[in-house]
Amino acid sequence: MSNTYFHEELFYSADNDIKDGFLDAAVQKLEQIIEEDPSFGKAYNHLGWLNETKFKNYPEAERFYKLAITHAPNYSAGFTNYAFFLSSLHRFDELQILLDAAINVPGIDKSTIYNEYGIMFELKEQFESAIDYYKKCIKTTLNKDTMNLAMESIERCKTKMSL
Repeated sequence: MSNTYFHEELFYSADNDIKDGFLDAAVQKLEQIIEEDPSFGKAYNHLGWLNETKFKNYPEAERFYKLAITHAPNYSAGFTNYAFFLSSLHRFDELQILLDAAINVPGIDKSTIYNEYGIMFELKEQFESAIDYYKKCIKTTLNKDTMNLAMESIERCKTKMSL
């Protein structure tokens, strides 16, 4: 069995541990992967997500997200999770740079990225730009729930513009 196969299996085991709430076991597995293969970017993404959402250690979360993008530049989850992180902290200059890069990642869900642009512009009170991106979100999705959410976001922006 190759190390790559072993690391992928260990990664999916860690992913299942996270889903099942066994966070310590997941962290141990992810750290083992990185110790054996420091270029395994997906493990960094998961450690970033754990540090952000479960442990509330934002500096570590950011460090891991950056490592995920560096080591797995085609792994879309690293970009989307880091985008959600930057958005939640209202770090819009960095977020825009990240979104500009993420939109070109092969296989990324463009509607998710366009929605993040929309949220960013809405929070910056640039409502016309937000509406433009929410429309792009609608045009690039096949998911009815995503479409409905973007349409609600457009209406919310129009209401805010009228204030």
